[in-house]
Amino acid sequence: MINTEFQDKVIIITGASYGIGEELALQLAEQGACLALSARTAEKLNDVSQHCQQRGAKAIVVPTDVSKLDECQNLINRTIREFGRIDMLINNAGIGVAGRFDEMPNLGLFEKVIQINFLGSVYCTYFALPYLKETRGRIVAISSLRGMFPSATADGYGASKHAMVGFYGSLRNELYDSGVSITMIYPGWVCSGITSRALKIDGHPTGQISPHEVGAMSVETCARRIIQAAEKRKRQLIMTFQGHYGQWVKLIAPGLVDQVTRKET
Repeated sequence: MINTEFQDKVIIITGASYGIGEELALQLAEQGACLALSARTAEKLNDVSQHCQQRGAKAIVVPTDVSKLDECQNLINRTIREFGRIDMLINNAGIGVAGRFDEMPNLGLFEKVIQINFLGSVYCTYFALPYLKETRGRIVAISSLRGMFPSATADGYGASKHAMVGFYGSLRNELYDSGVSITMIYPGWVCSGITSRALKIDGHPTGQISPHEVGAMSVETCARRIIQAAEKRKRQLIMTFQGHYGQWVKLIAPGLVDQVTRKET
């Protein structure tokens, strides 16, 4: 039996054209949600929107570069014009990096990662928040285990995810009496194709799937667990045993965590 917790709920998903975002859209469509789908690639978004509508959802496509403030504002405004409310914002848009900080020819790529992964979430949250307060809605922020632990490289990805954790932790306190919940998501490796889209230090995608993705958690499982956590308004969802265990190890043996992390490169 399909859950209907999000039936007719208005949900914005950033980064909805591929991977986890696409699968979130498809699974929420099966519940009959009203979806505002956002990503930079309109053509792929249209395909996702069509599949969502075939599954029973109402869906609109709002091409958005979340690193741009005005485009994030447009995403929220378009959603309100179409559906009249916002019940959940899923900040999923993000890019990966495959490179070392000390090999970057300049800081352009580093800044880009921070703008998309961190500031994009901040921008969308800022404009959606008044409407989420009206519905006592939900914010779901897709971080990473690299938002909990040191990264093997200082390429900007880990920094962007740590920044998300700090921002939403503070915002949760600020919104304590508002009825708006914030759920932080910490995936490990997921078979989402993100490593093939990760940018090398020259700004081009790697075009190759990392061995870490092979045999990792499926996007279907990842999306299902995210939706379940959002439904229950959980504070956080750590998706791997290593993540749970690593929290305690980091307190008593941080050097060991660093050693394990370096092997993940």
